[in-house]
This record gives sequence, C-alpha cells and structure tokens, in this order.
Amino acid sequence: MELSVRARQGPRRIQGSPSAGARGPLPSPARESGQELYECPMCHLVCTDYPVLQEHVELHLEECSFLEVGRHLSDLELAQHLQNQEDRQRREEAVRQEREDFQKLQRQYGMDGSGGYKQQSLKNMEKEVAFGKMQPSEYHKRKADMMESLAFGIDDGKTKTSGITEALCQYYQNECKDIKHVWLSTGVDHFHCSLGDKGWGCGYRNFQILLSSLLRNSTYKDCLKDNASVPCIPKIQSSIENAWKEGFDPQGASHFNSRLQGTKAWIGACEIYSLLTSLRMKCQIIDFHQPTGPSGTHPRLFEWIQNYYSSDKENSAKVVCTSKPPIYLQHQGHSRTVIGIEERKNKALCLLIFDPGCPTQEMQKLLKGIDGNSLRLLRRFVGSLKHKQYQIVAIDGVLSMEEKAARRQASQHFTAQKIP
Repeated sequence: MELSVRARQGPRRIQGSPSAGARGPLPSPARESGQELYECPMCHLVCTDYPVLQEHVELHLEECSFLEVGRHLSDLELAQHLQNQEDRQRREEAVRQEREDFQKLQRQYGMDGSGGYKQQSLKNMEKEVAFGKMQPSEYHKRKADMMESLAFGIDDGKTKTSGITEALCQYYQNECKDIKHVWLSTGVDHFHCSLGDKGWGCGYRNFQILLSSLLRNSTYKDCLKDNASVPCIPKIQSSIENAWKEGFDPQGASHFNSRLQGTKAWIGACEIYSLLTSLRMKCQIIDFHQPTGPSGTHPRLFEWIQNYYSSDKENSAKVVCTSKPPIYLQHQGHSRTVIGIEERKNKALCLLIFDPGCPTQEMQKLLKGIDGNSLRLLRRFVGSLKHKQYQIVAIDGVLSMEEKAARRQASQHFTAQKIP
C-alpha cells in the first residue's frame, strides 16, 4: 500500500533549514547549531538522532503491519458471518418449506385436525342453506337423521343403490352376443360419497360395498354377527381403531397416531386388510407394483382377478353368479371395488367396477335399463388402468381364532404378495 512503500523509503535527511519539510519552525537550538535533522516520512516528526528516528519508523511499520492483518481478519470474519447467515436462512427456509409441505399433506389426507364426517356434513349443509340449495326445514331434518345414524353407528342409506348386480345378471343372460363368459360377485350395493365424506371417503365407502355383499353370504354369517347392518363412516373408523388396539398393523396405527374418529384421514389397502382380518375374514393383499404389459398396462392384474372369480372351472355357463365377495382395488389417490369380470369372445378381459365417486343418480339409471352405453359406468378394459401400481384386497374364506392370531402377529411387519 502507499504508506508501506513510503515508509520503506526510510527517514529523510533534512539540512538545517526551518523550511525543509517540518510542520512548524524547528527548535531554536537545532537551527542555531547547524545539526542535521531527520524527518519521519509517516508523521513528519523531526529528530536530530538518526537511530532514534529509525526506531520510531520501525514502530510505525509494526503498527501498519498489525492494522493490515487486523483488516484482513475482519474481512475473513465478515465473509464467514455472511456465509453463516446465508446457511441459517437456507436451513430456516428448508424447515419452513418442509412444514408447509407436511401441513399440505395433512390437509390432503385429512389429518390436520379440521374435523371429520359430522363436522363436514354440518358445514356443507349450512352452505347449501346459505346458497338457497336447501330449505332450513330440510336442513334440520337431515341433521336429525344424521345424528340418529351416528348414534346407532349405522349408515343412513341415502347414497346406497341396490339391485345392480341382479340387473347385470339378467342383462348378460339376454344380451351381449360378444361376451363369452361373465363372472359376478354375490349381490352388491353401491355406496356414493356424501356431503360428509366428499374428497376423502372412498376407502370407507368401498368397505361398505364389500360388507353389503358379505352380509348376503352365509359363509361369513358368524364373523358378522355383531355387524348385522352396514356401518356409517365414523363406526368404520372406530372398528379400524379397535383392530389396531388388538395389535394389527402397529406401523399403520403409528402413522395415524392410532386415531381415525373425528378426522378426514384417507385409508387404504392395509387398513381394509386389518379390519377384515380382525373380523376373521381370510384375505390377502396382492401388490401389482409395476406394469406387466405394454404402455404401462397391468394384464396380470386382470388375469389374477379372472382366476379368482373362475375358480370353479367346471361351470361353463355364460353368466356365473358366484359366491365370491367383491375385490377392493387401490391405486394412488383413489380406490374402487371390482364386482365382476367379462371375458369376451376375442379373449379380451374387462373388469366391472363400482366407483364410490359415481353419483347415486347415475347408478340408479342402471336399474331402469342396462345397455352398452350405460355399462361404460362400470367397464374398465386393460388399456384404461394405467396407474404405476395397484393393490387389491381379496377375501376367500374364514379364519379360525388360531389363524387370526397368526396373521395379527405377521402384521407386525406388513408384507404383501408382489406380482410380478
């Protein structure tokens, strides 16, 4: 730096003259004696003794060196401070983003503490009244009906459609020249999501669909002696909690903090399996974890379901109304229920599916007359199921108490059969 360069030039020699660079008049003795004078190049101090001035300049140099080091350290400290501040802001932003993402997931999957079926029902009915879509008298009647349904734990049946499988059986007997075989579950009722579970209730509605068929099947009569009617959603939530208390699927229980009642929590194949097994139903989860056909399709899924329904190989009838329960079908974000399968003369397979998202009004149209156009509500060909992964829960018999205990123990580390 400039000061350092100047300092290294050393003290300047000044002739005995009062104007030779000093800041003020030189002391009288120095002028009079004619001694040589030496000026410090840094602070302009004038000395008569050169070694003394040299020591004085050295002190200046040491001070400059110290200031340079100090200034350098300050720059490092500032850079480190700025880096630490940037790292802290980045960590705080990551934590904030993680918290927001988690809260979004909680809201999406109904685990944000915003209430459950009852609260959503009342809130949505109040909106209907506010918008003039529902009369106050209707609101009070529906509220009273809902409270009674919740008190008894039984579904009110307002979104139920019965008789579709019977209508399908008749239709296939008389129509459908291109169908070689069709297999149907034991009679099944369709349940549609209501104002109380819209957006999150598909898993519970599919359980109601399954149970409506099981209640018609004498094989499962003993298992369902305490469930003579299809339960409402809060009752299903309570039953899953009871299965957890028995020891089924502790990891799943932990995921939901062992609580479903009063929430809008989504459930899936594991919760359906735990509930059915706690009722002594012999069921299994099959995980079709990757496509097995071209363009992301799952032909192996269709083949498995055909084998499930057509286990009675001796029955060569075109329409077979089996004693098999429906199959719970899960994929990312939604679940449905398989109630049968078609085999066409060209060997193509087509699932018959009840979707809880399909409005009751649309399903009831099938009771007025089924044709190829209306069957599009139910039909799903191989090319229309292209999610990356599917899971099914299939029921096939009753468990002994010993078998139930063994499956409860096995659910401590939940595994599913994978295909392929």
